[in-house]
Amino acid sequence: MQSKNIFGTIALLVIGVVFGATLVTGFGWVRPSYADIQIGSEKPPVEKVDVNAEAFNNAFVNVSENVTPSIVQIVVVSKVKSNPHEGFDFFFPFRENIPREQQGAGSGVIISEDGYILTNNHVVENATHVTVGLLDKREFDAEIIGTDPLTDLAVIKIDAEDLPASYLGDSDKIKVGQWVMAIGNPLSLASTVTAGIISATGRSLNLIRDDQGYGVENFIQTDAVINRGNSGGALVDLTGAVIGINSAIATDGMTNSYIGYGFAIPINLAKAVAKDLIAHGSVSRGYIGVQISEVNAATAKAVGLDKPRGVIIQNVVENGAAAEEDISEGDIILEINDKPVNQPNELQSYVARHRAGEEIKLLIFREGVSIERYIKLKARDDAKEAEPAGDESKKIEKKPGELETISFEDLGMTVKDLTDSEQEKFNVENGIIITEVKMYGKAYSQGLFKGLVITDADRNSINNVDDFEELVESKKGDAVLLKVVDANGSKRFVGLEIPN
Repeated sequence: MQSKNIFGTIALLVIGVVFGATLVTGFGWVRPSYADIQIGSEKPPVEKVDVNAEAFNNAFVNVSENVTPSIVQIVVVSKVKSNPHEGFDFFFPFRENIPREQQGAGSGVIISEDGYILTNNHVVENATHVTVGLLDKREFDAEIIGTDPLTDLAVIKIDAEDLPASYLGDSDKIKVGQWVMAIGNPLSLASTVTAGIISATGRSLNLIRDDQGYGVENFIQTDAVINRGNSGGALVDLTGAVIGINSAIATDGMTNSYIGYGFAIPINLAKAVAKDLIAHGSVSRGYIGVQISEVNAATAKAVGLDKPRGVIIQNVVENGAAAEEDISEGDIILEINDKPVNQPNELQSYVARHRAGEEIKLLIFREGVSIERYIKLKARDDAKEAEPAGDESKKIEKKPGELETISFEDLGMTVKDLTDSEQEKFNVENGIIITEVKMYGKAYSQGLFKGLVITDADRNSINNVDDFEELVESKKGDAVLLKVVDANGSKRFVGLEIPN
């Protein structure tokens, strides 16, 4: 009897253990330890990458690492050309309160260790203030050295030394199909790298024209992704050489977003423009003084050319460089300085690299014979120069009994002495109150706004606007730490950079 009880007990224990293990396992009540967890396969599908594939991959990595530091982010505050509500006074009665400035962003390429930066004209056009951000997060105010609307190029400068200048390549040697990378700051996403190939060269898009219909367009076309904000950034080859300045994209016309192709200004043209802008602030561009068009099959056959090539002179401009030499309407320009030209924009782009006064050689086809002619280029009188804006602080004259007010234009901020009631309202014993903050200015970008009280600067009490003005003057080119108080009594510290 006793043996049966023992056997029964053992049987129940075995059944209990088995049932319990099954139950808790089935319901997930038993978890493996962290060390026992294994996820994913133990080895990659391809254990050893092909040597050629690895070298190809490393080429992109090396270019990204070495070129990205020389590409900067540019933030621009520019004037709004017109009031969007002009003529609708009834609906928008407070027109004077409408902001007359807007903020935009683009990219730039450092071209010298001492701070010269190449970008697009349309990035800095109408700018009242330009700020440059480096990869290492330093920020500088920039001066516009010069702009060239006819090539959509501009040069700006920051006060810095030992910068990572880019290597500028030779865009005459590029080939359709070669790999390239676009580096810039699209859609406010800093230091973005995309890759693709050169899809075409010598593109004319009819985007850049002056009032006489003249423009210099010889774009490199690429399928490397370029978006808004990439303007002024670099198109580079796999050696890291900059071969173009990104300038335009093909869009759907509605969202203005990228739909497959971007366009860059050849670096050889950009180098010539940059040198002129740095040396003179403007471009002294040479002109042949002819109106030209493409030679099609019918024209080639009519003049006796073996195939369509060159550009035909439709008109010789009066008093132009060509008018002083043996150049005639109907002549076909085959080469310039031994370089074949087959499109009008190719010729224009090549001539645009040369300054007025320089001599060029043309190979001309006339009445079945090829002849050489030398022309001394002339300038036109419609050069345009940019005028950088300069800001200064100004003290607003006060009337008897009024508290003192100072407007700091370079900070984009106006401050005023506190009244007794304002001191009581903000529960402060000292300070000055911000009465105006200019959109997109230094103060605005740091989160300062109208109605804040500045009580301390660099941990020293600020009692009046004269104290603050004296401190700002002593900190030019540096930064100051402000302690501010809002209407709710909340206090915080704000760093504010003081321009030179």
